[in-house]
Amino acid sequence: MTTSTGSPALTQLSEEEQMFRDAVREFAEQEVRPRVMAMDRAAQLDPALIPKLFGLGLMGIEIPDQYGGAGGGLFMTTLAVEELAAVDASTAVFVDVQNTLVIEPLLRAATDAQRARYFPRLATDLVGAYALSEPESGSDAFGLQCKAVREGDRWVLDGRKLWITNGAEAGVYVVFANADFARGYKGITAFIVERDAPGFAVGKKEDKLGIRASSTTELILDQCHVPADGVLGEIGKGYKIAIETLNTGRIGIGAQMIGLARGALAAALQYVQERRQFGKPIAEFQAVQFQLAQAATDLEAARLMVYNAARLRDAGVEYTREAAMAKLFSSQVAERVTSVCVDLFGGYGFTKEYPVEKFWRDSKIGAIYEGTSNMQLQTIAKLLMK
Repeated sequence: MTTSTGSPALTQLSEEEQMFRDAVREFAEQEVRPRVMAMDRAAQLDPALIPKLFGLGLMGIEIPDQYGGAGGGLFMTTLAVEELAAVDASTAVFVDVQNTLVIEPLLRAATDAQRARYFPRLATDLVGAYALSEPESGSDAFGLQCKAVREGDRWVLDGRKLWITNGAEAGVYVVFANADFARGYKGITAFIVERDAPGFAVGKKEDKLGIRASSTTELILDQCHVPADGVLGEIGKGYKIAIETLNTGRIGIGAQMIGLARGALAAALQYVQERRQFGKPIAEFQAVQFQLAQAATDLEAARLMVYNAARLRDAGVEYTREAAMAKLFSSQVAERVTSVCVDLFGGYGFTKEYPVEKFWRDSKIGAIYEGTSNMQLQTIAKLLMK
């Protein structure tokens, strides 16, 4: 279906996009679903799953094919994250961070030598992580205290990073530190830090409510040595890299939210047709039908917003407002839809025997990471006032 101008509908996929989506959906069912509950209990991704994600090309979706990647765009990442999240949000965010928070800034700011060094491995066996947040600077990201000092042919980084997704599995990190506090946020610089760098260590792993199989750790930089060619982009321009990367990352979080809401709704739709009360399936009660209809409508609206933001980004059109709106609304929808699904399962929905309680737990993080809902509202309002 196309519009009168010939433009495709937002949810209409090209043949390539449809084949890719179907391959990820099949992978999620066959490889991820059997592992979901065990990974949630263990609070760890199954190590055997990670090479399979690389093997399917999901860890290098946007890496150019000359480096061994899939050469896709953000919309392809969005499709992958949605399909994975419909089965397991932890696996989805593992893939999401690799593509939107690690590969994206390297695509934007890395030198040819850095691309040649990291892209082939990021496409095949190297997990990455993005390190911006600190104990005293969450939403106020530009208040970070991690310090970078130039010493001859190297930089020395000192500080702590907190809430780092993929921190336990990563072998390379995009780390933000201030190289000149006198210049405020204009001193912030991005660095590529390898896990075996002297003075670098992965610290405490958080015990979380949801996305439990996704590792969230602290990073400790104690006189951490980074070679001069480890600077990503220009010195003092790290704040621009951080902002642009988070704008993109918010679309990935939106995809995660619509995926997990879809997974919960699918489980509820099946359950209400099997569960009988008062002599008939509860799906025949109008109250239940209305709850399902509202959930499906909210989910479709959120999907349209996420897809639109992703397509705008791939088209090279300004998308900051749309990304913030998509992340805000999809996280709200995910909480509402998963909560309704728990209700529809009744007492069973409150147990770990059925999948909806996990979808509900996983949904909560959407309003918090990569910019809280209040930060999205602030961004949207600021752009509206221009």
